[in-house]
Amino acid sequence: MQIARFPVDDVLLLTPVKRFDSRGFFSEVHRSNVLAAEGIATDFVQENHVFSANRGVLRGMHFQTPPHAQGKLVRCIAGAILDVAVDIRLGSPTFGRYVAVELSASNFQQLWVPPGFAHGYLTLDANCEVLYKVTDYWAPSCEKGLAWNDSSVAINWGMPEHELTLADKDRCNPSLGELEPVFHHKN
Repeated sequence: MQIARFPVDDVLLLTPVKRFDSRGFFSEVHRSNVLAAEGIATDFVQENHVFSANRGVLRGMHFQTPPHAQGKLVRCIAGAILDVAVDIRLGSPTFGRYVAVELSASNFQQLWVPPGFAHGYLTLDANCEVLYKVTDYWAPSCEKGLAWNDSSVAINWGMPEHELTLADKDRCNPSLGELEPVFHHKN
């Protein structure tokens, strides 16, 4: 598995190796020991499968607060998405900065989004399917959000707002400056 790091601390891009033969391919898309070697010693407790019928569906920016904070390992198995993680850890040298990568069925890449990051994605194609593993169970009482269009973060979604489809709950999330500081960077 190939692993790339970003200027934003602790977010990783994983590219599993495909082994081809006459039948097709085989790939190990998750190995705990590979993640542990990168400092991510975690157990995934839930896997979610999301289908979006249309291009321009924006889901996010979501996170869960402690005691149910979640790390996520995200991959797109049909279509393509712009996957985004924003550092919301107070005291982090990359606080308020984001990583945005295209994940697609064709590039076979995965994004590790650690706890302390708001996460969201935009569908770049119709009929997108996203799978993501999480490190804690969904806890509605701990579910929070960050404004997808916060000018202080300035995410470049690459698509005009009038082409986006959002859930009502994602239209009224607070800005980074309005978020209660529940995550703190560990030095």
